[in-house]
Formats: sequence, C-alpha cells, structure tokens
Amino acid sequence: MKRVMITVAYDGTNYHGWQLQPNVLTIESVLNEVLSTLLQEEIKVIGASRTDTGVHALGNIAVFDTQARMPAEKISYALNQRLPQDIRIQASREVPLEFHPRRHKSKKTYEYRIWNSEFPMPIYRLYSHFTYVPLDERSMQSAANYLIGEHDFKSFCSVGTTVESTVRTIYNITVQKSGDMITIRVTGSGFLYNMVRIIAGTLIEVGKGNLTPEKMVGILKSCDRAMAGPTAPACGLTLAKYEFLEEY
Repeated sequence: MKRVMITVAYDGTNYHGWQLQPNVLTIESVLNEVLSTLLQEEIKVIGASRTDTGVHALGNIAVFDTQARMPAEKISYALNQRLPQDIRIQASREVPLEFHPRRHKSKKTYEYRIWNSEFPMPIYRLYSHFTYVPLDERSMQSAANYLIGEHDFKSFCSVGTTVESTVRTIYNITVQKSGDMITIRVTGSGFLYNMVRIIAGTLIEVGKGNLTPEKMVGILKSCDRAMAGPTAPACGLTLAKYEFLEEY
C-alpha cells in the first residue's frame, strides 16, 4: 500500500464544487471514478480544500491510497489521458502513509478577479466578475490592509456555518489593476465558508465608494455578517496556490 499526492487544476464552471455529493457532478466524484478505473481498485481521494460550485483551482491537493504497482510519478500522465479537459493533474508523487493534507500546517492563496469595464468581455465571463461601475483599487487596497493579521472573521463568514472558531490569519492581501482587470490576491492560514468571496464583495463596495476603507475596522469588530458586503459570484474565484509549511 502507498499513499499518492496529486496536484489538481480545474475549471469549476461545470461542477458542483469539489466535495462528493449525491446525484451531481463534482471534482471529487470524477477523480474517484477515473482513478478506480485506471488502478482497478476502489479509490477515494481526500482533498485539501473543498472549493464551492463554480470555483476554479490552479493547484488543489488530494491524496489517495493504492496497491497498484504503477510508480506514483507516472499516475499523473495516465490520469490526464482519461480525465475531461477541464480537470488536469499537475503533479503526482508518493508521500508517507500518515500524511493527511488537512492536518498539516499550510497556507492558501486565492485570487478573485473583477473585469471592470464599460462592457463585459466574453472570454473572461467564466473566470471573473463583471461590473461596469468604476472601482477605485487604491481605496480597496487601503481597506484590505485592515484585514491583515489574526482576526475574528465571523463578519466574513456565511450565516449558519458550523466551525469551532472563526478566528483566522491573513498573511497578505493585495489589490492590483492591470488594464481593466482587478485582481484581489489573499494568502491566509485557512478560510471560512465563502470568506474570500465576502471579502471581495466588501472590497467592491469600497471601490464603488459605498463604504470607506476605515469601515473595515467596525465590520471586523462587529462579528456580524450583515455589516459586510455581498458575497461576490463564484466565477471570479480561483484557488491559486496551496503550500505546506511543515515537512512530511
């Protein structure tokens, strides 16, 4: 028996998120089916990050156990010949049997893209949120700076989410504009349900002038979801990077 770690990139447009769910297509269900067929045994992957419906990834992480003799580093090539074009394995390698991706200290980087122009751009429609209202990215960055550090992010979590703690750490957050595309890039220790999309929605309100950057302080302290902005659409969100901070 060996444990294999795979790095998975996907276009989440046609999937109901990562996690296995009855009667719907998910990234996890496709991986389980294709791996089981390839390796001729029942395979169930364990994902590091459970992205939501319509969210994309450049490098989500998953592990699975197998008795197959195929070298771990060759599995990526064999999988990519069988997976649909909107899912591709970027790497595969053997890891210790005790390795679990959600139990190792890590940091994640998400990117939220906003196409800010007078008219939509069709080729970006699946990978960015469109708004024609001019956004002030400098004000958005000023607001974002208040979120850096360890805070209680309950105001930026969907109501009804069950977690032991809503305290999280954001290591860095940037708002950059290139042409008509604004990219919010957030790196943190972990994220609550819809946290990045709510942060993006709140920063958009700042960019529109509906909130001042300083309002972020009160939003954080309130621990009240109603104080923050709307949840931005899923299509603009991509899990850009997943990094483990401990050796394994």
